[in-house]
Amino acid sequence: MRVIVGCEFSQIVCKAFRARGHEAYSCDLDPTEGNPAWHIQDDVLNHLNDGWDLGIFHDPCTYQCNSGVQWLHTEQGRWDKLTDSCEFTKKLFNAPIKRICRENPIPHKYAVMRIGKKYDQIIQPWMFGHYEKKATCLWLKNLPKLIPEYRTTEECRISCGIPAGIEPEQRIFKMSPNENRGKDRSRFFPGIANAMAEQWG
Repeated sequence: MRVIVGCEFSQIVCKAFRARGHEAYSCDLDPTEGNPAWHIQDDVLNHLNDGWDLGIFHDPCTYQCNSGVQWLHTEQGRWDKLTDSCEFTKKLFNAPIKRICRENPIPHKYAVMRIGKKYDQIIQPWMFGHYEKKATCLWLKNLPKLIPEYRTTEECRISCGIPAGIEPEQRIFKMSPNENRGKDRSRFFPGIANAMAEQWG
């Protein structure tokens, strides 16, 4: 199966599919942290018609995520940036690829209105073996919802060997400001990537 993972420099999802024998490529404007032979350094919009069987897209969430909705009312030009961002999202989701997953944080209502489609599933890292919280939304086209490995945080805590009484934290939300914060926050969870490759591959 030919898979394109758009807006991914880390190759976390790409490698999960490669490990299961699929012809997967990451695509991003930035160079990859992984194998350059499996990376297309370019605008993903230029490669949507290259005969993919599955597209997984992690397009930027800056202007669409609910956590930043307040800036729409205080930052000049933010509404135009939101519109441009949502147009980019629609181009990805409407690409001529039979099966598509678009991943992003919880969006605010203005983004949902512009995209024209609400997410199909919300998942958490702890459902797939990472004992932390980060609500992640999936927009799905011709794909089933992911089946979690764990049904409760308690199941994940025990499996991960975490002492009782410790709750999963929002590690990514609490990251300190630094020059790599954007990239660090955008790295996907390998457990979810593996579930995608196993269940959709």
